[in-house]
Amino acid sequence: MKKSFSRSAGWIDRSLKSVWHPCTQMQHHETLPLVALKSGKGAWLFDQDGNRYLDAISSWWTNIFGHANPFISKALKDQLDTLEHAMLAGCTHEPVVELSERLSVLTGNTLGHCFYGSDGASAVEIALKMSFHYWKNSGHPEKQEFICLKNSYHGETIGALSVTDVTLFRDSYAPLIRNSNIVESPDSRHAKDGQTATDVANAAADKLEALLQEKSAKIAAIIVEPLAQCAAGFVMYDPLYLKRVRELCDRYKIHFIADEIAVGFGRTGTFFACEQAGIWPDMLCLSKAITGGFLPLSLVMTTDDVFNAFYDMDITRGFLHSHSYTGNPLACRAALATLDLFKNHNVIARNQTVSKQLSEALKPLEIHPRNKHFRNKGMIWAFDVDLETEKQATFPRRFFEKALQHELLMRPIGNTVYLMPPYILNGEEIGLLAHKTISVFEEMMKS
Repeated sequence: MKKSFSRSAGWIDRSLKSVWHPCTQMQHHETLPLVALKSGKGAWLFDQDGNRYLDAISSWWTNIFGHANPFISKALKDQLDTLEHAMLAGCTHEPVVELSERLSVLTGNTLGHCFYGSDGASAVEIALKMSFHYWKNSGHPEKQEFICLKNSYHGETIGALSVTDVTLFRDSYAPLIRNSNIVESPDSRHAKDGQTATDVANAAADKLEALLQEKSAKIAAIIVEPLAQCAAGFVMYDPLYLKRVRELCDRYKIHFIADEIAVGFGRTGTFFACEQAGIWPDMLCLSKAITGGFLPLSLVMTTDDVFNAFYDMDITRGFLHSHSYTGNPLACRAALATLDLFKNHNVIARNQTVSKQLSEALKPLEIHPRNKHFRNKGMIWAFDVDLETEKQATFPRRFFEKALQHELLMRPIGNTVYLMPPYILNGEEIGLLAHKTISVFEEMMKS
């Protein structure tokens, strides 16, 4: 019998010898399959052997309009023949100006100044440095500490790790990290009998206020992922918490940094998650879906007050953070095309329809006795699987492998299974995603 030839196998071998893959224990790939991708189209990815996988997590929450989106692709091709890159120090260009203006309008011009980076962690670094330096310029150099939520995740660079409360990422680098003040999460799963998500949010906000009463003179800012703490296992909470945080920040004179890197651009049901609380932060971090998954780009939006604290002839009072590809024209053009798709295709309203359809199709998971806390916020779904302790460590890898066998790309976080699919799913794909997710889960429970 003739042995079948696999193009994927050759690419996998070469990758494992030369590429150090992110967020991975490389030895696991001795048994865990690596997917050798060749192309993508819409919600689907295709490997070197022609197998397809529905990208149920939008490739780490970035490809909101699917892979190889023709509209974004054309915008990039047009920009490529005009200006591919120029430094933003001492120069400017059309895409970065237009993008900054259009994003500001989406905040009602409350956040009118955009500072650019490359990825989510760098946006968090920018915001932390900006807050610290603001207080120094404003005559309060003692305000050097930060607050983050329990189990929060804001990136893996050294500054971002200082406001991340996930031991898996922090502990190895503890000697390098400056500790922050960690406060209770408004996690709605903490609700006890008779309590609501609002009650949990108020209780968490009360604990934050107690800390501020004690230490606000030393606190520069609090950083929060609005409505959903994604890498924490998709903790979801009531918008009231954001409203309370805004009030407390104003009262105790600290900055409110909103990390919308994962939850912005329609993911929670509104364009910006903060809109659901009717508030704006002092600094808003954006990345991931901003370019529709085409190119790396991040930015921090901030207020006139913050900007004016740096506006001076003295260069030492300026914000001197930079990197070579700040505000790259190609990435900005992709972001502008992404905004055009939102504007021209009524994306938020369509997402509401998709969300209802997929939630209905996932009902068997919501009521399954081995699941806890099935939850949905906009275009995010998650549930916690009841597992024996000895099976928890390997569950994400085993689920990932089983999902591949069912043409799904999924990547659980601990015992939390989640879906963050592209916004462009059609009716057939919604049904497929639900059916295959349920099948994977049932097979996992049997094993």
